[in-house]
Amino acid sequence: MWKLVLGFVLFAALAMFMLKNAGGDVDMGGEKHGIDSHPATAAPTPAPAASK
Repeated sequence: MWKLVLGFVLFAALAMFMLKNAGGDVDMGGEKHGIDSHPATAAPTPAPAASK
């Protein structure tokens, strides 16, 4: 049983090491809520008025 736990811990550590070194945006802070958790979006530009 201890071999199974040890294998899982080693696999999880290796996976985290590979994700962090690969440049992935790994955030271990948990869920985030609020305006600061979402990327800023540009304001929509108004459509140009159609000339007749």
